[in-house]
Amino acid sequence: MKIAVVGGGPGGLYFAALMKQLDPAHDITVWERDAADVTFGFGVVFSDETLGGIENADPEFAEAMSCRFARWTDIDIHYRGSCHTVGGQGFAAMSRKELLGLLRRRCLDLGVVVHFSTPAPDAALLCGSYDLVVGADGVNSLVRQSSSDVFRPVLDRRRNKYMWLGTDRVFEAFQFFVKDTEWGTVQVHGYPYSDSGSTFIVEMHEDVWRRAGFDTAEEFPPGVSDERAVARIRSLFAEELAGHEVFANNSKWLSFTTVRNERWHHGNLVLVGDAAHTAHFSIGSGTKLAMEDSLALAACLHEHPDVRAALAAYEAERRPVVESTQRAAQASLEWFENIGLYAGQEPTRFCFNLLTRSRRITYDNLRTRDREFADRVDAAFAASQGLPDPAPAMFQPFRLGQLELKNRVIVSPMDMYSAVDGVPGDFHLVHLGSRAVGGAGLVMTEMVCVSPEGRITPGCTGLWNDEQRDSWARIVSFVHARSTARIGLQLGHSGRKGSTRLMWEGMDEPLPDGWEVVGPSPLPYGPGSAVPREADRDDLDRITASFVAAARRGAEAGFDLLELHCAHGYLLSSFLSPLANQRTDSYGGSLANRLRYPLEVFDAVRAVWPSERPMIVRISATDWADGGNTEHDAVEIARAFIAHGADAIDVSSGQVTADERPAFGRSYQTPFADRIRHEVAAATGTAVIAVGAIASYDDVNSILLAGRADLCAIGRTHLYDPHWTLHAAAEQDYRGAEWPVQYRAGSRKPPSARTDAVRPRLSLVRAEQADRDVHLRWTPHTLLRT
Repeated sequence: MKIAVVGGGPGGLYFAALMKQLDPAHDITVWERDAADVTFGFGVVFSDETLGGIENADPEFAEAMSCRFARWTDIDIHYRGSCHTVGGQGFAAMSRKELLGLLRRRCLDLGVVVHFSTPAPDAALLCGSYDLVVGADGVNSLVRQSSSDVFRPVLDRRRNKYMWLGTDRVFEAFQFFVKDTEWGTVQVHGYPYSDSGSTFIVEMHEDVWRRAGFDTAEEFPPGVSDERAVARIRSLFAEELAGHEVFANNSKWLSFTTVRNERWHHGNLVLVGDAAHTAHFSIGSGTKLAMEDSLALAACLHEHPDVRAALAAYEAERRPVVESTQRAAQASLEWFENIGLYAGQEPTRFCFNLLTRSRRITYDNLRTRDREFADRVDAAFAASQGLPDPAPAMFQPFRLGQLELKNRVIVSPMDMYSAVDGVPGDFHLVHLGSRAVGGAGLVMTEMVCVSPEGRITPGCTGLWNDEQRDSWARIVSFVHARSTARIGLQLGHSGRKGSTRLMWEGMDEPLPDGWEVVGPSPLPYGPGSAVPREADRDDLDRITASFVAAARRGAEAGFDLLELHCAHGYLLSSFLSPLANQRTDSYGGSLANRLRYPLEVFDAVRAVWPSERPMIVRISATDWADGGNTEHDAVEIARAFIAHGADAIDVSSGQVTADERPAFGRSYQTPFADRIRHEVAAATGTAVIAVGAIASYDDVNSILLAGRADLCAIGRTHLYDPHWTLHAAAEQDYRGAEWPVQYRAGSRKPPSARTDAVRPRLSLVRAEQADRDVHLRWTPHTLLRT
């Protein structure tokens, strides 16, 4: 093959070296716009997984890298005047300059042609002259720009400012310096990359950056650092530098740009590394991802005789890995953008919060790595709740208003579409009863509709007549008599999303002979949806009255709690969203106006709901669509409901428009709950409920211990396992869960397959070696804290 590589960074050079080793007959040329001795940045970090792949592909190069690594296992977090150390992490880093030097020499030895200080020819010209063209030219890729109509890039410029610096202070571990200043919170990410230097990245929110006076209109040409800012940083972090110097290398203030592309290849043109995707430096992944891309691309080209098939295979293999990394990186960068929210957290909780910010590290991960730190986290959480027992966080009791919950697990509302004329039957008794017996602290009904025309489907339950009330009372009585769970009622009105088929017959598809739907404006939910009639004053008064009547019946049925459904695009939610509400009267326009009707309903229901029973609200924190509500609007929506007396905010998202584009992933909605809790709820004593793809007890414990929410609502997992909460207790060897007397014989996890193999238990180390390991040990390019 004849191969052109645009970009002489780690990704481009590594790919060229791999391909040349696979077949020395390949004709490979690399173009790099900068000179050979120009290298920006300081250290680069690798995971053990990446290093394993490099070693497998090229042992000689891996060996050359390994003898230059700085390795460490600890993370030190400096916060509020003290240092907190967490062990068992495991990192490896090396000088970026040395890495590029190794790669250049490797390419030269293998016969790859590398043109430095030479811009590459136009990508279209290269595509016509080469069998394969690789765009490895970074975040500002000209190759990507040349075919932007095909790659369809999305560039997300973030709000924090950062500067990449170096220092001759060799840190013993990864360092987070979190500094409260008169302008706001400033943090440093620092890590050693050799026996003579460390990376020193300074980061702060753009608002803090401006208040601190770092804002300047001066432009610095390539290769020229902002020395005025560097001098101020030296002074600001003099204590952390401990008399050492800080160095610049093309160092200036930057805003991180997250790069995503709809496609990574087209014809014989392919993107790798930052040209295809970026992930925030706080998870240390840029060079790692680029070299992994190169490994995968070379392997796919080797395995497929056809270039186009190889490029398709490469993208299919790498895209899920990269998207997973980007989700973790996005969570991490957003955490650092909002670090000021956590400035008042108790130090141990703050450290746990920081370490679990990307959701890749969890409580169980940390307990495996550093049991002593995990014990401190447990003790700090129990102390913060005034509880003597350091039980798993999910099993700590919680007081919601005047309602006592035995634990912090909620069975989330889940529509079953199995009622007849709105009456819940035996199915609902078994469905809700089994989950109450299964150990959850609170079990929520599905959305119970306040009128026949307020149903989503003909199979939805209701509370518009006494027959429905009495059937619900039967279910409530079972839960109270046969379990220690509480049971909550979710009330709602379908609005423009009503009059549709049962979910399994066609979700959101209109009934052929359905009822008329209403909404704030005559705007359908999606293509093919019915166009709602705009609700007039009489409609609003009638619907409010139906909410009040349903709430009275719910109280008579004995429900312990009421949740007003203001999420997922149903009637009250559609009033809140500008995508559904385009009224010109006092119920439309500004957020205050859009809140008006949902608050009127809330107040009317609160007035008839027993005062000793809590009333909560579920909201959609973002519409996941341009022009819709965002997490900032959600904070104000939550603030308004709290001011009107809501005991908790249940934070969901989306389902407001069919055009939404959610960023799905594990616990993907938790950051919205986190923001509402820290910006509004915590100060008022209002509880916050996290919901959305919380799939494991480890997720629940991690969310609670970090202070991101007070309670967790679990949906689909409870469909998989009605007794999930009790099983979570058994999995964690927690004996305090209240098993029904009939089930106590099953309260221990059943034994699994056994083996008679004798596992190694003891490793004897020579005395002199053990003596050496008591202290910090140095080798020429490696440091270990042991």
